[in-house]
Amino acid sequence: MGIAPRHMTARRSTQNLRKRVRYHFRGNAYGSTLRLSLGCLLGLELRRVGSGKRMTFTKAGEAVLNEWMAEHARVCWLEHPEPWTVEAELISRLDLPLNLDQNRHNAFHPRLTEMRAQARQRARELPVTT
Repeated sequence: MGIAPRHMTARRSTQNLRKRVRYHFRGNAYGSTLRLSLGCLLGLELRRVGSGKRMTFTKAGEAVLNEWMAEHARVCWLEHPEPWTVEAELISRLDLPLNLDQNRHNAFHPRLTEMRAQARQRARELPVTT
């Protein structure tokens, strides 16, 4: 589950639902926590790329993730004028194992958090790739 735009008191959000969904489906693990979680669950190798600060599954791994998502991921939405007002309540009531933010009560939270941390640690130990 995700929202767009985020509640931003200091500035106006540049995100909308279309941009967020597009990035989850076509972006990379550096910019999408959903892609990072799914890639880790699928056993894809996270690597440092570019200057070494960004971590993705490389072009090949991201392509595998794109294919997996095209076959298995689905999107639905509900319009709400202030989505940030209902996000926490929905996360607390629904079983959303891939959501980490505001979801420590979920039984899968520690396992997914650990998988992501291990993937990042392994990536730090490997050389930077393209």
